[in-house]
Amino acid sequence: MLSTVQAKLLIVDDLPENLLALEALIKREDRQVYKALSADEALSLLLEHEFAMAILDVQMPGMNGFELAELMRGTEKTKNIPIVFVSAAGRELNYAFKGYESGAVDFLHKPLDIHAVKSKVNVFVDLYRQSKAMKLQVEALERSRREQELLLTRLQATQAELEQAVRMRDDFMSIVAHEVRTPLNGLILETQLRKMHLARDNAAAFTLDKMHAMVDRDERQIRSLIRLIEDMLDVSRIRTGKLSIRPAPFDLAQLVSSLVNNFAPQVTAAESSMQLVVDGPVEGHWDEFRIEQVVTNLLTNALRYGAKSPVHVRV
Repeated sequence: MLSTVQAKLLIVDDLPENLLALEALIKREDRQVYKALSADEALSLLLEHEFAMAILDVQMPGMNGFELAELMRGTEKTKNIPIVFVSAAGRELNYAFKGYESGAVDFLHKPLDIHAVKSKVNVFVDLYRQSKAMKLQVEALERSRREQELLLTRLQATQAELEQAVRMRDDFMSIVAHEVRTPLNGLILETQLRKMHLARDNAAAFTLDKMHAMVDRDERQIRSLIRLIEDMLDVSRIRTGKLSIRPAPFDLAQLVSSLVNNFAPQVTAAESSMQLVVDGPVEGHWDEFRIEQVVTNLLTNALRYGAKSPVHVRV
């Protein structure tokens, strides 16, 4: 509220009794009155405090009220302080012209009219408080603007991250769709081939050895699909922080040897070769399923993107 803003008032007069009388008229609980017996004292106070207004006696020894006002108008800190001159009756016309030239905003005439003094001071104090309140509002609006700009910057950064995440997801889904299509196509071709043999009553295509080979091919394609599905689920689990890790003791060399043996059909299909070197048991406490996923992906990528180059595996 405006009334909570403490207003400081400066009164300057070379006569102590005039200062006391004027102070008694304008002092209130929500105001602080500072008194100066000379222009020099007034300048010291002006540089130290922020005043709502200054009431200057025109006639003072040394630097008079007009000269003090001119100094105030020439100083950045004090140039906007409203100045009210106190002048003696009978010379008000000449003093008024000089006073307004010096920067006065109003005059009080001796003997002082109590009502006029209080009214003028009330007006300037209210204007000061309104100015302070407006300044606080401007500062609050500026803070709000800066906060909104910061929030907007953060939102834009978050939006960019989300857009990047969506692009990465789309790229991942495109890759997964391509990867899933390969084993599915294999299963579809196998199914069509078997249907063709059945339609022709070709029992020779379903001997025990050939059935074993069919089941092995189907199992490889199904395992490939399961691995892709697990990879997709793991991406989701990693994103949500729910990826499960279950460490247990096992031999890494034995696991890799088994995987390399299982990759024999893929190696043949890729027209490549795979050599395994095992220096001995590599026992540790790891998640065997996750390690198997990693090694399987490494071997798959080596065959897929190795341009038929030999694959060397060392444990």
